[in-house]
Amino acid sequence: MFYRRKIILALLHLFDGQLDKIRLQKLLFLFAQQKVKAEYDFIPYKFGCYSYSANADMTAMVKRGFLIEDEKHFYLKNTAIDTGSTNYLEQIRPADLKLLQEVKKQYGKMNATALMKHTYINFPFYAIKSEAAEQILSREELEKVTKAKPKSHKTVLFTIGYEGISLEAYLVRLLINDVKVLVDVRNNPLSMKYGFSKSQLKKYCTSLGIVYTHIPEVGIEGDQRQELNTQSDYDKLFATYRKHNLTQTKSYQEDILNLLKQH
Repeated sequence: MFYRRKIILALLHLFDGQLDKIRLQKLLFLFAQQKVKAEYDFIPYKFGCYSYSANADMTAMVKRGFLIEDEKHFYLKNTAIDTGSTNYLEQIRPADLKLLQEVKKQYGKMNATALMKHTYINFPFYAIKSEAAEQILSREELEKVTKAKPKSHKTVLFTIGYEGISLEAYLVRLLINDVKVLVDVRNNPLSMKYGFSKSQLKKYCTSLGIVYTHIPEVGIEGDQRQELNTQSDYDKLFATYRKHNLTQTKSYQEDILNLLKQH
């Protein structure tokens, strides 16, 4: 089992085997903020900080029989008080166990609304997409959320890749730079990495108000990517791209320029 999933199981174990979904996401977020390199990254979403990857892991653990899910909660299939149940606290690193215990000590008595308010006040960027902020924050607190919203009046064409970062970190980079449109230029927009295949990436961008469009014609074809072992190989690839691909795809480049002007 992936270690990151053991963190979720241990967190549930600490809370007698069950948590409502909003509290679980918020507690996992607060745990992640204490780490230099956390198991999960988060985005600002409908109820504040949220991890698509953590939710996908929980869904996978439901299918594998580790968790039970209903509309509002996740449960350990075998709770800590059941005879023969697994002690997930013993399966994580001592430092992580200590952090989880501290999270429970500080925030364990807060309900979902209190946890949302706490995270909104202390991490206002993660409240910028919230549908609940106006109901639970004061006017002054809402102003801090408004100020945390990235705003750019410049017309800029950025480039971005996803090597070495999570889906959430990728999406946060788009939000921080106030990106309105993501143009996917991959010739074959499939990925073994969670969230980066075309249909998934489009869904997640749309959920954050970012327009997704696919223009593979300006990308690099798969057969051109073979045998890239040295810097010289990459230099030759990019030289070929500039000489042939770019000169033959001007109409598609104009489409991208028009998108830039429209948004």
